[in-house]
Amino acid sequence: MKKLIVSVIATLLSVGVYAIEDPVQYVNPLVGSHSTVGLSTGNTYPAIALPWGMNFWTPQTGKMGDGWCYTYDAEKIRGFKQTHQPSPWMNDYAMFNIMPESGDAPIYDENRRASWYSHKAEVSKPHYYKVYLADYDITTEIAPTSRAAIFRFTFTEGKNFVIVDAFDRGSYVKVIPGENKIVGYTTRNSGGVPRNFKNYFVLQFDRPFTYTSTADEGKESTNLEMKSKHAAAAVGFQTKRGEQVNVRVASSFISIEQAEQNLKELGNRSLEEVCEAGRQEWNKVLSVIDVEDNSDVDRLRTFYSCLYRSVLFPRSFYEINAKGEVVHYSPYNGQVLPGYLFADTGFWDTFRALFPLVNLMYPEMGRKMQEGWVNAYKESGFLPEWSSPGHRACMVGNNSASVVADAYLKGLRGYDIEALWNAVTHGANADLPRTTSGRKQWQNYNKLGYVPYDSINESAARTLEYAFDDWSIYKLGQALGKPEKEIKVYAEHAFNYKNLFDKEYNLMRGRLANGEWAPNFNPFKWGDAFTEGNSWHYSWSVFHDPQGLIDLMGGNDTFNQMLDSVFILPPIFDESYYGGVIHEIREMQIMNMGNYAHGNQPIQHMIYMYNYSGQPWKTQYWLRETMNRMYNAQADGYCGDEDNGQTSAWYIFTAMGFYPVCPGSGEYVLGAPYFKKMTLHLENGKDVVITAPEQSDVNRYVGTLKVNGVEYGKNYVNHTDLLGGMKMDYTMQPQPNQQRGTTAEAAPYSFSKEYKPAGKAKSKKKRK
Repeated sequence: MKKLIVSVIATLLSVGVYAIEDPVQYVNPLVGSHSTVGLSTGNTYPAIALPWGMNFWTPQTGKMGDGWCYTYDAEKIRGFKQTHQPSPWMNDYAMFNIMPESGDAPIYDENRRASWYSHKAEVSKPHYYKVYLADYDITTEIAPTSRAAIFRFTFTEGKNFVIVDAFDRGSYVKVIPGENKIVGYTTRNSGGVPRNFKNYFVLQFDRPFTYTSTADEGKESTNLEMKSKHAAAAVGFQTKRGEQVNVRVASSFISIEQAEQNLKELGNRSLEEVCEAGRQEWNKVLSVIDVEDNSDVDRLRTFYSCLYRSVLFPRSFYEINAKGEVVHYSPYNGQVLPGYLFADTGFWDTFRALFPLVNLMYPEMGRKMQEGWVNAYKESGFLPEWSSPGHRACMVGNNSASVVADAYLKGLRGYDIEALWNAVTHGANADLPRTTSGRKQWQNYNKLGYVPYDSINESAARTLEYAFDDWSIYKLGQALGKPEKEIKVYAEHAFNYKNLFDKEYNLMRGRLANGEWAPNFNPFKWGDAFTEGNSWHYSWSVFHDPQGLIDLMGGNDTFNQMLDSVFILPPIFDESYYGGVIHEIREMQIMNMGNYAHGNQPIQHMIYMYNYSGQPWKTQYWLRETMNRMYNAQADGYCGDEDNGQTSAWYIFTAMGFYPVCPGSGEYVLGAPYFKKMTLHLENGKDVVITAPEQSDVNRYVGTLKVNGVEYGKNYVNHTDLLGGMKMDYTMQPQPNQQRGTTAEAAPYSFSKEYKPAGKAKSKKKRK
């Protein structure tokens, strides 16, 4: 029997795979938290939450109002914050803080109350957090639901307190001793909300208070109720060392009564029971992608940590009322209305891979999100390009068109698509002031075929993204059966990218309103005509028509040389537009990959472009380099901003072996699998099984690919074929296969292959 067991184990090890039954165990919420203003390794915080939860919780190391609310190198914790922050650059809203203390009296001052802690005495999981606060000899534990959480404080001997800090800019607290309860609200926000915005909260303790007080801007009061610029409350307990106090916490954007309703998510469950339910929920969401590979456990940790980040945003911004109805407070008009709403995503980042991942693996959640965008449009007249929680002024583009089109074209239904059609066509021809919703300079863009350099900053980036967004609108209009005469204008404008192509450099550049090129062109200059990148990064932003870009450059050979140059060039940069080196520049410079800047989104699809120009083996090489160099499962696990799941979703798709270069095209461009076996469990009950038993850092090149047992030579797969179930079997090898995927027929989608524009791109005037 022993010999048999040894033989079975040896066989399993030789195969090198095993199934993951508890994927959440591989998630490290601290990945990306070792960041600063000057250098981002993610700019994340540990989100203790459920997938797409309305509320997140996080230990707070930064000061009140600091966007870097938790940084891995911090020495002290100031409290445990309910947070809705999508990124440090957008900062937080609807936040309040809970902090346990021990001593003679409560300490309201956030600096004085902060306690030393150690990562060695910290447990961080998506569904559970635990830490020891050394200065107080108190252990804090948290287990969340979507809108509530249960805290457990294991106190020291003597007097112990719990501080509830409702933060500044207008807040309210009320202590109700007879009910062992604290209620209140915070108005703290960073924009994107109407005047009546509040986050109402309720805390229910499981034992009576021995002490109560409130505070007005840190000044303690015996009052049980406090409404001020900065309100806080404290309740106390006399305990023996090891005694525990449980606190049930919930909040609502609607009312204190609705916060009480949301508290019912916890029921009568213990912290252990809430924790276990959270573990099961995370496993349900994460296990839709089953990885079987034991060659490197750190890669499993990186993969599932990235998948965790991919299902946090956009957050659910809706609640369930006492009648069981889905309702939401609208950050657009301040009313309480029926239906779903979602918030906290920047489409400039997430249209690329995050939303395509949702549409492929979580289409029912994607359907709810589309319903949420319908409501956002009806309540404000525009789709948000950056919601936090309402319209914000951040980034460029009109990429809501892509988010809407990709979902519908991939088969999502059950929402008001006509309203969304009106939304995308309206947004293409209008501008919502003081936000980035709609299109800046849409009149000039429609008239000239580009956004003039001398009319607004980052004009070339806007033009390139508008052209892709116009293609998205055209394809959506086709699918909806809109008359060709109505949608033809979007097809024509989809070729506007050509108006910025300068053959002298084979790159995109800014252009003046009079048709002349913008002077003093420097392809290494960040910003200026581009957004958080330079011409070498943005010139590839022709997602819908790579063949058209290849033709502009003069064919495959030149195109491939230009792609190669991104990696061959030293990390030269010109930061003068910003007046200093921004973190995105520094992250490119230090990665030793030339001018490739994976830490920011505009170039993240570029490596896949070799598939359009007959050299897919270079895609396979550079994808492996990027995954190995730029990602890990530690606190410095990213090479730039994680950005609401986009940089994580890139990793998830790339590990699968394909990527949505052009959302809305219905195609995924091939790379190469990163694991020996992966199974995608689709919502329709079908499986996509991807095997590459020989894959390794050495065997990174695709030798052959069989799809459903048949030799497959294309450089892409179709979404509809994936939905039908698919088996993709790869043989991997150490040398490039320079015969596979080299023909024009193997290349993925390009718009110019199916549509010829009626006119020519605007010709430039004589260069001065």
